Amino acid sequence: MRRFLLALCAPVALSAVAADPGARVAEIVASRCALCHGPDGQSASAVYPRLAAQHPDYVTKQLKDFRDGRRKSDTMADMAKDLTDADIAGLAAFFAGKKAGSRQPGDADLAAVGRFIYHRGNPYSGVPACSSCHGPNGYGTQQLPRLAGQHPAYLELQLKEFSKRERTNDNAVMHTVAAKLTELEIRSVAVYVGGLQ
Repeated sequence: MRRFLLALCAPVALSAVAADPGARVAEIVASRCALCHGPDGQSASAVYPRLAAQHPDYVTKQLKDFRDGRRKSDTMADMAKDLTDADIAGLAAFFAGKKAGSRQPGDADLAAVGRFIYHRGNPYSGVPACSSCHGPNGYGTQQLPRLAGQHPAYLELQLKEFSKRERTNDNAVMHTVAAKLTELEIRSVAVYVGGLQ
C-alpha cells in the first residue's frame, strides 16, 4: 500500500515543482550549484567563483554560454546542459538577490600595486584602468561581471585564460588587456579586487 501511495504522490510532487519556478530553482541550486558555489553563492573554494550579488544578465549569459558550448568547461557544460531559459533566468535572479560576502584584504603591498593598476592602468604598457569598465568599486555592469570580493585565485585564472585566448565567450577587449598584464600585475589586481566589498 505504501508503494502504491508513493507512486501516486510522485507525479504530483514533480508537477508541483514544475508549476512553481521558485521550487525548481531551489532544487537546481541544492542539487547542482551548492556543492561548488555554496547554497547562497558564497563559494568557499578559490577554484569556483562567488555568484552572490552578481548581475543577473551576466549570469544568464554565462549559463547559456556553458549550456550552448560557447564557454568551455566540462563540469559546467554538464550542469547546464538541460537548463531551460526559464531555469537560467530563475538562477540568475536567485544569485543576484543574495548579499555579497565580505573578504579580508590580501597582501597590503600587492593590493597597493593592484589598486594603482585597477584605477589608473599602466600607461607605460598600455593597460587601461580596470575601473573604466568594471566601475570604481568593482561592481561591474549588466554586461560585465562584478569583481568585488571575488576569489583572487579565480580572478587570476580568468585573466590568464583571457591572455591565452582560452576564454573566448566574452568581451574580446579582455584578450588585449589581459595579454599586456605581467604576472605581478595580474596577481596584484586580483588581490586588490578580491578585498573590495
